[in-house]
Amino acid sequence: MAHAPRRCCEKNDFRARSDRLLGPWQHEIGPPVGRALEKILQQQAGRRSIAEDDSERALYRKVILRIIPFIFVCYVLNYIDRVNVSFAKLQFKDDLSLTDASYGLGVGLFYIGYVLFEVPSNLLLQRIGARKTITRIMCLWGLVSMAMAFVSTPAEFYLARILLGVAEAGFFPGIILYLTFWFPNRLRGRVMSFFVLAIAVSGMVGGPISGLIMQQMGGFLGFKSWQWLFLMEGMLPVLMGIAAFFVLDDGPREAAWLSSSEKDRLAVNLAIKGRIESRSGFQAFLSALGKPMLWMAAFGYFSITWAGTVLNFWTPTIIQRSGITGIFQVGLLSAVPYAVGAVGMLAVCYNSDRLLERHRHFFAIVFVAGCAAIAIAYSTWSSSLSIVCLALLAVGYLSAIALFWTIPTGFLSESESPGGLAFISSVGQIGSLVAPVLFGYVAERTGSLTMGASVVALVLFAGGCAVLSLRFFPRSQG
Repeated sequence: MAHAPRRCCEKNDFRARSDRLLGPWQHEIGPPVGRALEKILQQQAGRRSIAEDDSERALYRKVILRIIPFIFVCYVLNYIDRVNVSFAKLQFKDDLSLTDASYGLGVGLFYIGYVLFEVPSNLLLQRIGARKTITRIMCLWGLVSMAMAFVSTPAEFYLARILLGVAEAGFFPGIILYLTFWFPNRLRGRVMSFFVLAIAVSGMVGGPISGLIMQQMGGFLGFKSWQWLFLMEGMLPVLMGIAAFFVLDDGPREAAWLSSSEKDRLAVNLAIKGRIESRSGFQAFLSALGKPMLWMAAFGYFSITWAGTVLNFWTPTIIQRSGITGIFQVGLLSAVPYAVGAVGMLAVCYNSDRLLERHRHFFAIVFVAGCAAIAIAYSTWSSSLSIVCLALLAVGYLSAIALFWTIPTGFLSESESPGGLAFISSVGQIGSLVAPVLFGYVAERTGSLTMGASVVALVLFAGGCAVLSLRFFPRSQG
């Protein structure tokens, strides 16, 4: 679809050329031969268009292979580091005298620091570049995560979670913004699916690895197993953060591994008018806040984080309550929903890109996630049924994240994107603050997950409707 105008122009160009070439000879060669020669010229035009398409595919394949694998690994580590507390909880709950409610509060406090510093972090990225920003974020979060190994009271646990949120602030929207420097909107669905696949992979490998660390490392050098979990999984982001400074480029213009013609081709395909805007980052951010679509999108993302709360922070507990007691077994089974979710997400994103449609796809998979959340509350009597429900929730959650971020990047200008994307992410993380506290409190008060899961489902349904409504907004009102 994206190449139709170009091909049409080329076809008309070659038709005009054929008229110039064949016009004087039409009477001599006759209509049949003239049509045959014209067909040959059109075939040449088609071959030229196909060759350009092939060169463009090769260019984006080169870009993807250069930056996506590294970012993929970084985000796997980010998500493992963010949710490993759900495995540590199985043991440090007693050591720190935590209840379900206090654990939920600690999980939620992470997002206070995350929300407060996310917009400034993304505005700083626009100012100093992605390379320095990603290096700073990864090194800080790794160090704070390692410090989590030394908390001994609920108050210290709360403080460490807040500081971890401050350290990680801006990473996810920063990566989203970074991808817009390289890929046009028509490719972002597939690119985002590879990026969000990191969440699934982190669940697939993070669960077994966390379970293995906690099963094997307890008592080594005098540290408990949950302390080793934070120390070992916090060290890797520091190393990757240092590597990011040397591997990543701030944008195509700074990439020494691209030729001048390749840089120009990427710039033309992006065609972002915001690069010539004179507004400052803060002025553009204020402009973005005046767009109704920004607020609707922010609520949509707010709803997704509620599903993430159940999947990322309660999966080990749900599996354990279904009758699986071994920590390593819990870790292995925790990987299953993410594996199924990864396959489902890739299928949904492929279909969305094929049809060039986002909003209805988003609504459908969020509806699936809401139904799965309700079903989880009634499935704890069976470990198999619990895992099936968690898998459906994972399909909805992962697909929703991948599809969602293709929507605001379509209506925000280049200068509005840093602040606008960070604002959406910040509002979404308010859901990550509220949901675990509410879910943990309700679970402790009622001894059941039913009421908490029902609230999650309602929020998901409302968020799906909000994003679906965006398709009825004229772009001029964006």
